[in-house]
Amino acid sequence: MTKRALVLGCGGTLGFAWTAVALAAVEAQLGWDAREADVLVGTSAGAEMAAFLGSGIGVGEIMAALHGEPADDRVVHHLARHPGMLPPLPTPVWPGLGLTAAALRGRVDLLAGLAGALPRGRGDAGWLRDLGAALANAEGWVEHPRTWLVGADLRTGERVAFGDSRRIQLGTAIAASWAIPGWFPPVAVNGRPYVDGGTVSPTSADLVIPAGVEEVVLIPPMSTSGGAPGRGFARVERLARRAMTRRVDAEVKQLRAAGIRVLRIEPGQAELDVMGPNFMDLRRRADVLRACRTLTPPRVRAAIDQGAIR
Repeated sequence: MTKRALVLGCGGTLGFAWTAVALAAVEAQLGWDAREADVLVGTSAGAEMAAFLGSGIGVGEIMAALHGEPADDRVVHHLARHPGMLPPLPTPVWPGLGLTAAALRGRVDLLAGLAGALPRGRGDAGWLRDLGAALANAEGWVEHPRTWLVGADLRTGERVAFGDSRRIQLGTAIAASWAIPGWFPPVAVNGRPYVDGGTVSPTSADLVIPAGVEEVVLIPPMSTSGGAPGRGFARVERLARRAMTRRVDAEVKQLRAAGIRVLRIEPGQAELDVMGPNFMDLRRRADVLRACRTLTPPRVRAAIDQGAIR
């Protein structure tokens, strides 16, 4: 049987919603259940999704909850909470200058270096820790044995897949993977501070290369091949998107060089127009779900028809 990894990228509230729609289309068109992936990799919002899947909650339940329909109580309760559309005023302390120094040395890209220069966030990640507590088994993790949630070491930029060689409490791992610089404070794990893995890579798809998989289903809400123009505040989002797309491009190249087939599904101009420049804007979630149910399945079909994965 073909060994397949599922890699879910960062993307905030709206990226999570779009990812759910994309996953539903992938499942329908491949005749596959995402929970059956041999490896589940999630970053930030993707870590939330990977945690759900790794605990046995299917995409159908997540979609139902997003639409306000009866669903697993754990999903419904989690989606009813939100950290807000904008970060609280940060603390005038700069804990990430080591990440900025790593960028100056060429160890991480400029976007990560800029994130390192942001002050310490004051956001409350309690809703993520509570999610971990609700989903965790007796060992403090999910049932799927290869569920990896990616964070980045704030001092060095090194990416760490929690759940691979490092097993910590699930809620801590989700909070670390979601710790957006300037919004949430770093999360300490064994005395080291970690931030959102998307700070360094939107997907960290290359981490699956040693895992022995033959195929990767890659779903990165924060990248768009070929670019997408934007106006107004969307121009800032597009600048970040270009940098993230370059990183995803490089990781896909590494995967293919290793002989791994890749099915890459990402939003295009039409989806981005509906999402707007702020991927934490909860007010747009219903519109994103409605529009992307029409827009995203054809993208999935086109990617499959290219023959990457059958």
